[in-house]
Amino acid sequence: MALEHPGALRGRLVTLAPLSLDDHDELCDAVRDGEMWRLWYTRIPSPDGMDAEIRRRLALQERGSMLPFTARRVDTGRAIGMTTFMNIDAETPRVEIGSTWNAASAHGTGTNAESKLLLLRHAFETWACPAVEFRTDFHNHQSRAAIARLGAKQDGILRAHIRGDGYLRDTVVFSITESEWPGVRRGLEHRVSRHLPEVEDALRLG
Repeated sequence: MALEHPGALRGRLVTLAPLSLDDHDELCDAVRDGEMWRLWYTRIPSPDGMDAEIRRRLALQERGSMLPFTARRVDTGRAIGMTTFMNIDAETPRVEIGSTWNAASAHGTGTNAESKLLLLRHAFETWACPAVEFRTDFHNHQSRAAIARLGAKQDGILRAHIRGDGYLRDTVVFSITESEWPGVRRGLEHRVSRHLPEVEDALRLG
């Protein structure tokens, strides 16, 4: 059994499109926005490493353990980052949403909230996952707070779990269960709705 790539997941602020090597140059531009790769507590590809990272994710897709996306703003069509379904357990089924980064200028625009809404909706309502997982570095307080704002609950901490860039990291594990999903969905839909007038104005002016 395998979980197939859903193709493009389309929202009103952001579209998640299947990752492609053709996205390379736009993703390099996106990661330069805030120099996201310089954050020591997370693994984000540099412009020089973008080709290798795209190929790594596509190779994991071929092996059935990852389904990667490029995130694009609806109002401009430009790439703003990457996200994935990963650590796929197709038999349960259960997935992790992770390996996510977004350009600094996209922070606070509602695009990340809608990306999570699109991914979670597909996991719970199409694949019928009993739970969806999120993981992050113990030191990545911004990511931990963002995951908690989704409505995810912390399951625990895996000590000395993954070797990061020069150190052995502790991994914080969160999850959302199927019974929690309706409340999480309402919260995300509310967060997205607050940004819709901005995008609609931009589309009219464009």
